[in-house]
Amino acid sequence: MSEYLPGCDANEMHEDLIAIVNENMPEEEILYDLAELYKIFGDSTRIKILYVLFESEVCVCDIASVLNMSASAISHQLRVLKQARLIKFRREGKTVYYSLADEHVKTILAQGMEHISE
Repeated sequence: MSEYLPGCDANEMHEDLIAIVNENMPEEEILYDLAELYKIFGDSTRIKILYVLFESEVCVCDIASVLNMSASAISHQLRVLKQARLIKFRREGKTVYYSLADEHVKTILAQGMEHISE
């Protein structure tokens, strides 16, 4: 069932390809969650924090020192990263240490860097 779509250069639809895409398209909620994840990477401060954690597990004060920012500003961004499940933490006495949640986060950062470096 071909139909003409205004603004489309083709006069016939490739229904077999459209069926494959529709069959494999994730549900709307999953696509929304994916878009939200990528929004987290849209802030350069959060990217800097992730790169610090790419290198080592550190506390808020260490991150603040490396980035020359206040501990409260870093804590706010760490909260966002925690909610997105991009980082994890552990307590040792009164000190909280942060690290990347898993290898997926390292992969996302490394592939993004590789992409922009091409």
